[in-house]
Amino acid sequence: MSDEKILYNAVLVFLVMNSKVLLAEKGAKIGKGFLNGYGGGIEEGETPEEAAEREFAEESGGATIRSDYLDKIAVADFHNRTSQGERFICRVHVFVVRQWMGGPKSTPDMLEPNWYEVRSLPVERLMLADRYWLPQALSGYKLLVKASYGPSQQTLDGEVEIKIVANLE
Repeated sequence: MSDEKILYNAVLVFLVMNSKVLLAEKGAKIGKGFLNGYGGGIEEGETPEEAAEREFAEESGGATIRSDYLDKIAVADFHNRTSQGERFICRVHVFVVRQWMGGPKSTPDMLEPNWYEVRSLPVERLMLADRYWLPQALSGYKLLVKASYGPSQQTLDGEVEIKIVANLE
């Protein structure tokens, strides 16, 4: 067993205002140095929506969202491989929110939040699989995503599978 963290269920939250999305640079852990939304692991007993509220507040420096304002835009199954070769799947529930309280600020987890036009995302600065599905999800499509990653999500093992669906549960 590796010392790397194995996470099976997580959330990801993107703030959207008009045609812009707030992205911040990951300051630590998986995705360090890449732009992303706010999120993390779902704790035992939490719903994805409750985890989204908690993780957003923690990573944004105290800004808050309400779970009833969350709109699920994707469910992504990331097939991961540790540096020791151990395989696991992390299911990520992806939400957008258009109403929040407070202003997200730079924290050790999420550095220098900035607004970006959805139509011209800096895709080269996104995590590898996100470059394929995130622009579609932020443009209004509901998606099921499957991607296979190498250790610490530094490489993609194969193509990113994207399926457009009518509803996400």
